[in-house]
Amino acid sequence: MAAGLLLLVCAGAVLYSAEAQDPYNELGDLHKKGVDLALEQLNSHAMVQHHFRFLKSLGKSEIESGFGVRYLYHHFYLKPTRCAKGTTDSTPQSCPFRNDRPLMDCAVCYKTSEDQIEPNPKPYVHCIQKPRLTEAMKTTRIEHCKKMNYNSGAPTLLAVQS
Repeated sequence: MAAGLLLLVCAGAVLYSAEAQDPYNELGDLHKKGVDLALEQLNSHAMVQHHFRFLKSLGKSEIESGFGVRYLYHHFYLKPTRCAKGTTDSTPQSCPFRNDRPLMDCAVCYKTSEDQIEPNPKPYVHCIQKPRLTEAMKTTRIEHCKKMNYNSGAPTLLAVQS
């Protein structure tokens, strides 16, 4: 009986610590909004068959240009899970990652005002399976995000690292 109770307590501790380790939960609110934007775009494509979860950040930057306006850039990986596309409860326990599909490499850049994503300039979201990402695509992503900031008179977003 005591061994069974100990096993139950240990299992609960492992599940609790796994939940605390979810990398998405460690992102700031503004960067979460960019990840959510990418996930929303992926889910809208009929060709995408899997449910994805945030795996890790590869790079992010943020420029505050005053009056509550910020420009954000976030480069990250999404990983497919074993859950069906469109799943809303996607905790690590309910939707474990699958290792038989490639990662999705995503880059987003967008303007926020008062912690909300602004429609102008239009947020930029580019996600592609990691093996298909080319150097030309990487360059296009960076140039697009730089232009977004120059058009509004802000300093270049990719020059600031956070």
